[in-house]
Amino acid sequence: MFYRILNTLPKIIVFIIYLWGGLLHAQNEPRTQLSLHEVISRAQDNSPAAQSAKHTFLAAQWQYKYYKANYLPSITLSSSPSLNREINKITLNDGTSEFIKQNQLSTDLAISINQNISLTGGTLFLKSSLSRLDEFERNTTSYSSTPITIGYQQSLFGYNYLKWDRRIEPLKYQEAKKNYNEAMELVAAHACQYFFALVEAQTNLEMAKLNYASADTLYQMALGRYRIGTINENDMLQLEINRLNEETACMDAEVQVREQTHILASYLGMDEITAIDLQLPENISSIEISLSEAEYMAMENASDPDYFNRLKLEGDSRVAQAKANAGLRADIYLQFGLSQTSKDIVQCYNHPMHQEYASVTLSLPILDWGRGKGKVMVAKSQRDLAYTTAEQGMNDFISNLGKLIMQFNMQPRKVEVASRTNKLASHRYEIARKLYIAGRNTILDLNTALSEKDSATRAYISSIKTYWTLYYTIRSLTGPDIMK
Repeated sequence: MFYRILNTLPKIIVFIIYLWGGLLHAQNEPRTQLSLHEVISRAQDNSPAAQSAKHTFLAAQWQYKYYKANYLPSITLSSSPSLNREINKITLNDGTSEFIKQNQLSTDLAISINQNISLTGGTLFLKSSLSRLDEFERNTTSYSSTPITIGYQQSLFGYNYLKWDRRIEPLKYQEAKKNYNEAMELVAAHACQYFFALVEAQTNLEMAKLNYASADTLYQMALGRYRIGTINENDMLQLEINRLNEETACMDAEVQVREQTHILASYLGMDEITAIDLQLPENISSIEISLSEAEYMAMENASDPDYFNRLKLEGDSRVAQAKANAGLRADIYLQFGLSQTSKDIVQCYNHPMHQEYASVTLSLPILDWGRGKGKVMVAKSQRDLAYTTAEQGMNDFISNLGKLIMQFNMQPRKVEVASRTNKLASHRYEIARKLYIAGRNTILDLNTALSEKDSATRAYISSIKTYWTLYYTIRSLTGPDIMK
């Protein structure tokens, strides 16, 4: 007996030193404690996915502001001064031409106000301008003023993008806002996955250390029993294999913990990678979600319905544009104003003369070998495809939502069952271990109990992970109010 104690003492000392060294290393390593909600909050502030969602939404905001500006009056100040010093061929009043030296400076300044008319797709403008011409060869200066000009230009049968933008752009902006809210909830769902991936790795390491300690104890005890012949060689070898396997599991689990810690810290935007202690959420709320209520809130808050409606509108818009380009096109331009010219800048504003200008441009394709009709048919085909895609997409969206609701409503019970199973499996393993030490159980029964204990612990953590992932995934589709 004394010999067996001396024989096993060095191994016990080595194992104690290993555990003590690991404990000291864990105490000296800087650690950060985080709950699930703290991880989610950090992810929504700092994760790459959250930053991408924010910048995508900002781009959509600026696009919406650009669209709104198309319906507001714009004011433009323009000038195009030019200096001309060259010899040009000039046609005289009698029809002959001569080369005449020109040396002149032309300057002008104009201000215009433009207003798009969404109902017709035309543009109404108001303009005022003043021009000056300096002839250096004759040392003269003249002015030309247009105090006021009112005009309107319109494509009679053309594509009215202003009308279609009024229907599509607000829907796109609304879709962008909902996409942003969804993205934040999905960031929370991804943070849950990274959170529980580290929890699982830490739990595996904890179980591996405990299992190794237990396997080593059983192995040391079996050495003595083997020497006195109360245990056969097959069981002895199996215990040694178990001990080696658990030692390997410890090393693998340690690597996995470090890897998952790095992944989570990187996702949270943590500058320094430290050891992270995670706190499992204690309470699982037994929320029963009504499918009809979830569908109603999803139609209000999810981006998918807006996206599919936008697909339909864009298809209709392309058909309208193709038809407008394939048929008769007519552009009108109307302008009325006052103008005057004089050698004196003040006099050029006295007694201005009326000026009117009107033009109509017509274009009708006579022979285009079916190109216009072809474009219309392609646009119609794309529109029909968009309608089909939208209809199928909405059906899939509702079906997927129903599956998520059904899974979520069952998940609290699954967590409860997994928790109970975990406790029973742990208790069963302790009984199997004691029976084996007492010689009333086989090594096969002990290994089975150990495997069931570890599987039950992993299943319990996985059930909690599934609950919170479903929780935030459903919130991304229906909005957070459904969980209240």
